[in-house]
Amino acid sequence: MSLPLGLRRLAYRTAHRALRGYWFLRRPEVDGVKCVLTRGELILLVRHTYGRREWDLPGGAVKRGERPVDAAEREMSEELGVEIRNWVALGAVHARAYHRRDRLHCFQAELADPRLTVDGAELAAVRWFGARELPADVSGHVPAVLARVDGHRARGA
Repeated sequence: MSLPLGLRRLAYRTAHRALRGYWFLRRPEVDGVKCVLTRGELILLVRHTYGRREWDLPGGAVKRGERPVDAAEREMSEELGVEIRNWVALGAVHARAYHRRDRLHCFQAELADPRLTVDGAELAAVRWFGARELPADVSGHVPAVLARVDGHRARGA
């Protein structure tokens, strides 16, 4: 039995608020993943149902003992219902959010099939944007991650 969408969204918001208190007190260093999913020149951005409601790259936390690439695969399956195995590693970007120090392991993959199964409890919106037409309200780390994609393409990798 699945809880109603509204209750699941409330659970995400409540958990995020509790974590913000922990992050404020402990100031931890956290490993996460950010995934640049592309379809040609289009880039997929998401808005979460919790935290800041800026447009962001999909991703999430790396679990203890989990390899970052495995976290990327798991998160994309959970959030968007896509199975991706052909990741291009883009390296890590360091960011700060809510007094937390993030090491974001970045990956890129081209999606041949644009069909997604969105987890509506975690994601309020999902949208494809032109690479040169990104919205003004993107998370602060998004430009740094996308610059890595551009740099990787420029090297012909």
